[in-house]
Amino acid sequence: MMMSASEAAKRAVEHVTAMTGRSAECVVGIERAGEDGWRVAVEVVETRRIPDSADILACYDTEVDADGELVGYRRARRYPRGRVERD
Repeated sequence: MMMSASEAAKRAVEHVTAMTGRSAECVVGIERAGEDGWRVAVEVVETRRIPDSADILACYDTEVDADGELVGYRRARRYPRGRVERD
């Protein structure tokens, strides 16, 4: 049986935290990866600054399998906190 999206997100956060040694802010995206896995985008604080509005964040794209094991991850982008993306 395939794990739920919320369980996959939780596992992805755990994996990214362990791999980077940095704290995760939140999950910013999730989608099925085929029939037996999930792609999860996790936002992480890369560099803490004072004030925190100057923090540098990063988004990591991960993929976890049906058992919640990490299949792959990569840093997709880095950006200052508060930067607004334009559509």
